[in-house]
Amino acid sequence: MTVHPQPPIPPVRRSVSVSWDPETAFRRFTEGFADWWPRATHSIGGDRVERIEFECRVGGLITEELKDGRRFQWGRVTTWDPPRGVAFTWHPSREESEAQEVEVRFLPEGKGTRVELISSGWERLGSKARALRKGYDIGWGSVLDVYAGRRSAAVVVFGILSGAITTVLKLTGRLEASIDRAGGQLRRT
Repeated sequence: MTVHPQPPIPPVRRSVSVSWDPETAFRRFTEGFADWWPRATHSIGGDRVERIEFECRVGGLITEELKDGRRFQWGRVTTWDPPRGVAFTWHPSREESEAQEVEVRFLPEGKGTRVELISSGWERLGSKARALRKGYDIGWGSVLDVYAGRRSAAVVVFGILSGAITTVLKLTGRLEASIDRAGGQLRRT
């Protein structure tokens, strides 16, 4: 029997145009990450999130901290090139060995900026790769809409679905189990 290699999984490519200059767009994405990130729909803890942090330097962590002190690593900054771009690994609720690479470029466009996001490395997820990539294709698009201050139909629908799923998980007691599966470390004081 001949084994045929699987074709590579193409990266997710999403973009959004904003009216801000590249420096402002870069700072909003990185330094202001916790202010715009849609934590209710795109986090491990949902309404239990106390803080989200994006450490603005190579090696800096991207983390979520819950009100009970548990802290989850979402990724690590791998490239820091203000205002042209930033890159980071991305693995919320997964092992770091399964991380994707995310590159975000800030390109001058007229009086504003075109923000391009490329997420690659899906092969590390094995048999779950194609399904997760499909979800992230939608997810990164809605995240960029939130970043740009747009309430697209996708953002509204995703928010409604996410709220319904969270409610069901809470009512059935599975939300805490889902958070526990994601790991996390207690905050050191």
